[in-house]
Amino acid sequence: MRQSPLFSGIIYIFLGTLFTFFAIQNINEDGGWGFFTILLIILATFDFGSGIRMILFHFQLKRQQTKK
Repeated sequence: MRQSPLFSGIIYIFLGTLFTFFAIQNINEDGGWGFFTILLIILATFDFGSGIRMILFHFQLKRQQTKK
């Protein structure tokens, strides 16, 4: 069974939020921007971008299916 792009997009947005939360916690504990914090922010950025792209793709597919 395949997952819909909407579900995958929501999972990606959730992961991006989780990575952002961990990055903020890491900054508060260590008091600065280290390698791990920057890595978490990069992962969150990719996840947010992928999530938005998947959600937009879902709505594009739905629009094409209703035109047929």
